[in-house]
Amino acid sequence: MMPNTDTALFEFLLRMGDNTLILGHRLSEWCGKGPILEEDIALANTALDFIGQTQMWLGLAGEVEGAGRSADDLAMLRDAWDFRCCLLVQQPNGHFGQTMMRQFLFDHWHLGALRALKASTHDQIAAIAAKAEKEVTYQAERSADLVIRLGDGTEESHAKMQGALDLLYPYVGELFTPNTALPGIAPDPSALRAAYDAATGAVLSESTLCVPESRFAHQGGLTGARHSEHLGHLLTQMQWLQRAYPGASW
Repeated sequence: MMPNTDTALFEFLLRMGDNTLILGHRLSEWCGKGPILEEDIALANTALDFIGQTQMWLGLAGEVEGAGRSADDLAMLRDAWDFRCCLLVQQPNGHFGQTMMRQFLFDHWHLGALRALKASTHDQIAAIAAKAEKEVTYQAERSADLVIRLGDGTEESHAKMQGALDLLYPYVGELFTPNTALPGIAPDPSALRAAYDAATGAVLSESTLCVPESRFAHQGGLTGARHSEHLGHLLTQMQWLQRAYPGASW
């Protein structure tokens, strides 16, 4: 059995790695289906960035756990209830604007978390955060630009983006829910909310979209207590090869 501190650290690393793993897989579903070639390539590249970050987070999680599980084992051989990804990244792609709204809402939380983690007293966490920040900074700029262009675009694109925001905003609050404290190692999630609201609020204002007034937040993904129905379907597609042919390699 791991010491309590290692258990909390393991859970934290799973949250970081599972978020990027599941969102990376979601974005990969767009491969070959993007609205234009440039966006198709950009979505695939973003998915690859997330998979690379997943290897680092889950690789470190495996080291902390000390049970001999690799990043691949943690990604491909766990059941849905063992995942610690937020509900937001589990949500289906929907139309292109909905995908970009999900990306925008996640990117700005992700960027704030990574910037805080650069100051972590855990050297490996600080190093992963510093490396990932460069990629996520670009991703956050890109998703914000697209939200503005689509929100402040045609009447139809504005309506679709407002619908996407109304649909996805109730999943934002979970990102800031206090969880197991790791003082000095990871920030209190609630401390990131004010900066997040300011950054996303400025973009949404420029995009002429209205932020929902309700702060109701769906919960359960980060603790594994109540995942969405979508996660199981996603894992079935993502894990079937490793499950059908254990230990397969190429």
